[in-house]
Amino acid sequence: MSISDQLSSNEVPAEPVFSPASCAERNGRMLHVLTLTPFYPLEDDDGAGCFVAEPFAALRSAGTRHSVIVATPFYRAIRPISRAAEPATSVKYFSFPKGLGLASAGLFLWRRIAPLVRGIHQQTPVDLMHAHGALPCGHAALLLSAELGIPYVVTVHGLDAYSTRQVGGVFSRWCAGVSQNVYQGARRIVCISQRVRDEVQTRGEFSTEVVYNGVDAELFSPGVAGDGGPVVLAIGNLIPTKGHDTLLRAVAAVGKEFPALRCEIVGDGAEREKLSNLARDLNISDKVTFLGRISRREVAEALRRCALFALPSRYEALGCVYLEAMATGKAVLACRGQGIEEIIESGRNGFLVEPDNPAALAEMLTRLLRNPVLRERMAAAGKSTVRQRLTLWHQAENLARIYVECAQ
Repeated sequence: MSISDQLSSNEVPAEPVFSPASCAERNGRMLHVLTLTPFYPLEDDDGAGCFVAEPFAALRSAGTRHSVIVATPFYRAIRPISRAAEPATSVKYFSFPKGLGLASAGLFLWRRIAPLVRGIHQQTPVDLMHAHGALPCGHAALLLSAELGIPYVVTVHGLDAYSTRQVGGVFSRWCAGVSQNVYQGARRIVCISQRVRDEVQTRGEFSTEVVYNGVDAELFSPGVAGDGGPVVLAIGNLIPTKGHDTLLRAVAAVGKEFPALRCEIVGDGAEREKLSNLARDLNISDKVTFLGRISRREVAEALRRCALFALPSRYEALGCVYLEAMATGKAVLACRGQGIEEIIESGRNGFLVEPDNPAALAEMLTRLLRNPVLRERMAAAGKSTVRQRLTLWHQAENLARIYVECAQ
């Protein structure tokens, strides 16, 4: 019986149960996977890279052990790894600034970590490398694979699969070329949504598979909403693509009908002052609270006390925060054309609106705030969706199977 079958109810099993095919033992020992990542939970920011670290406990139950190298360019300080995360080795590597830096960073990262990886491999043979992102970690994995004969897989976490949006000019073409080589050499490209998979395949036919990020269903469990008036919650870096400006305009539009409505925004970034000024211009400063960057546990508490979750993002590969809100038993509002559209069936387990459309978002906010029964129905369906196929155990089962297939 698969995990999906065992999670058909709303209950999350206390212990993970893996099908025999997913158990990743090799020659009587646990499959050894070397993880290369620029993202990882930190003591002062345990949300950073949580999508990399959180599946490790379930993966151990599936028969894998992990060595983790966290890569940081030399011009950034190495910050302490979260004690709650799988132990990891942080390394600094040289990198040129801007576009040139990204295109060549994998080469410098390879040179920096090659002796370290050789030592790890000699002590306990590495069966597979798992790189997070084509640049720089995927490029370093490609070079390490050529040197040591260790196969690798790479996960693509964003829609900018070839870094052509992030980097312009001649360096854009260089980034795209290196990324293509990385994808060509990978045993499998793990895409966090079909939307990401489509982006990867715009430049070639590669061995790809969609594995959605999973949710810690114990941490993000339902609770009682706050009693201080309805709260609309958004979680995301304060950058233009997250659509916080659209949310503020929608909150202002419904304020007359719902004078007790408040909006809480979790996250930090360059748009903080601009968004604060927009809230002031819309005369809703007293209704909007910018919570800044908070811990994972505090994020779960914020989700439990809100009435509904809304993030009208314009550019989202998937959006773990939507899944976490659904797991917490909240009605979710998101935008069409993003990766989350593969999970939310609008009108059944959440609602989708067009991006950059404050009027449409305001209309949907009004509908949900007027109708608590509808909110509860959406929330229950969303929670069921996550519990049945989008927990950390589901993600780990898929990754463990891929590890076994690709380490052969």
